[in-house]
Amino acid sequence: MVNILIVEDHEDVNAMLTELFEQAGYQVTSAMNGLEGYQLFMRETFDIVLLDIMLPFKSGDELLKDIRVNSNVPVVMISAKDLVSTKIDLLRLGADDYITKPFDLGEVLARIESILRRIHKQVWPIKQLQYKDVILDDDSKRVTVNGGEVILTAKEYMLLKLFMENQDKVFTKANLYESIWHVEYFGDEHIIKTHVSNLRQKLKALNPQADYIETLRGLGYRLRK
Repeated sequence: MVNILIVEDHEDVNAMLTELFEQAGYQVTSAMNGLEGYQLFMRETFDIVLLDIMLPFKSGDELLKDIRVNSNVPVVMISAKDLVSTKIDLLRLGADDYITKPFDLGEVLARIESILRRIHKQVWPIKQLQYKDVILDDDSKRVTVNGGEVILTAKEYMLLKLFMENQDKVFTKANLYESIWHVEYFGDEHIIKTHVSNLRQKLKALNPQADYIETLRGLGYRLRK
């Protein structure tokens, strides 16, 4: 079943959209703020996202950027802003469509179903990465170790994906920090050490006999050969 994520902080609008899509036979998950929307997106698999711009805790354009780092899932922006420049900016950020409030429910449903028909006609390769008995499915954001699923935070997932995409590369602490946190590294080793340690423990919990990430003294980290 198609799963739709609605991120809209206006309670009545959220409820109205949820009812619209549920009555049309879709599965709907809703969030009332940008942070909750981000957490849901990283934890579950969705076919399309409806995203308001003005959201508490994390704005819609910030959430759109985060989604585009991790996924090509279609994102439709919903906003009371009708400026052409705003629409252009969001489309350039990766939005697939833009709906202006107030909107007609029939039009919203028609637009969403049009996008769903288009993407379901395409063959989307499932991106899977494998290292030893670790399998990372980047479409579902699911990681299994030795056949069992491991639950990772967003940063732990991004670290593991970076390692698995570059299995022979040695990453310095600065490499990891700037690749994952997207800010300049000023020598805060504790953050990197903590996240790498947590990732190691979670992987090893499902296969205590295996070693996955090694520390090269004075150099950094890499997947153990």
